[in-house]
Amino acid sequence: MAPERIEPRSFVVDMRRAVRRPPRRPAVALALGFLVLIAIGTVVLALPIASATGAWTHPLDALFTATSAVCVTGLVVVDTADHWNAFGQVVILVLIQLGGFGFMTGSTLLLLLVVGRRTALSDRILAQESAGARDLGSVRTVLRRVAIFTLIAEGIGAVALAVAFAIRYGDVAKGAWYGVFHSISAFNNAGFDLMGGFNSLGDFASDPLVLVPIAVLIILGGLGVAIVGDLIAKRGWIRLALETKLVVVMTVALIIGGMLALLVFEWSNPRTLGGLPPLQRPLNALFESIAFRSAGMTTIPIGQLTGSSLLVGIALMFIGTASGSTGGGIKLTTFSILLASIVSTVRGRPHTEAFGRRVSEVIVYRAMSVALLSVALVFGTTLLLQITTRADSILPIAFETVSAFGTVGDSTGITPTLPDTSLVVLIVTMFVGRLGPLTFALALAARTRAVTVRPALETIRIG
Repeated sequence: MAPERIEPRSFVVDMRRAVRRPPRRPAVALALGFLVLIAIGTVVLALPIASATGAWTHPLDALFTATSAVCVTGLVVVDTADHWNAFGQVVILVLIQLGGFGFMTGSTLLLLLVVGRRTALSDRILAQESAGARDLGSVRTVLRRVAIFTLIAEGIGAVALAVAFAIRYGDVAKGAWYGVFHSISAFNNAGFDLMGGFNSLGDFASDPLVLVPIAVLIILGGLGVAIVGDLIAKRGWIRLALETKLVVVMTVALIIGGMLALLVFEWSNPRTLGGLPPLQRPLNALFESIAFRSAGMTTIPIGQLTGSSLLVGIALMFIGTASGSTGGGIKLTTFSILLASIVSTVRGRPHTEAFGRRVSEVIVYRAMSVALLSVALVFGTTLLLQITTRADSILPIAFETVSAFGTVGDSTGITPTLPDTSLVVLIVTMFVGRLGPLTFALALAARTRAVTVRPALETIRIG
């Protein structure tokens, strides 16, 4: 019997490789997260259930408020206490908390601590950039520390403020709600308040029980968990990291310098510090100097400040707070590096140094790039606002621009009166101010690569 014949078979092998999409850059994902949060906040705040009158809120007003809350700025076109009901105020508070903590940082934190799953490398890089971790291995630790630091600071602040407000109003429930709201707003350097009438903390200029806890919360939020953690862990000036030394020294210098400047320029101004008893003026000048750098809360009418004080405020708002904190601006480290470069150049040093440590040229170049681009953004935005408003004075326009860019929230009072086109410009400025310096710095860091060949050296004239 003949064996069964096996017919030949053909096989088709698909040699096409699966197309892998390049991973989304963490900075882009971070920006998209904030945009989504702003969009959700805008829709909710526009609903009748969020307003005190039960009417629909104009979409642009809702968008402006949501952007200001997520970017922890504090600029408003409608008063928080007068326009929004309890539900709307809770929505704003949630937006502030998520915005200050970092949208993607919060999401990764839930993934790490609640779900307990291992995250992908791209998620860890995203968390690193949002939380300010120095290396990938410390992301999990940093996220835990940020959460613990936030809860402890806001919790203690809420209790202290609740007691102060309860004593002031004679209402425990109102005191508790005011304590929670203003503690979260102050720690996140947001600038929102529930006092009504666009008055901010003007009624509390003589109340240290309110001003001192809020000032402490503003400082802690402006320092960030990395700086505070280094101060607690090292407990010795020599052992501190260079970044910590720079931030601490510049924070103290700016607070004291701003306080002294306000005392000099506003001591005899009856519409601001001059209208307060002499013993209360130093405390309020100190509070304004602290709040000017990113918080946006005030005990005196900003619109009544002298031109000199407004210029001081612009400088403080532009510099801002520490990297990885809840505040904005070009950051203290950026300003400190530029200042150290100037000092080193004047002293004839071939490199930038501070506190006996040399700073990498790459870091200096990044600081220069961030600062110059920020100046260009502020100048361009000021020009756009001047064109759209046709204001008689440029100083209030410049102040409002820097307040939006530095995510501060202080206002000379012109924001609610601005036309729609100007409000759109401020919305973009708040968003770019919140993410722009960070995103650009990260983009520069990502493009850093080793150079094997250097161009020929040639000198040029300076000055």
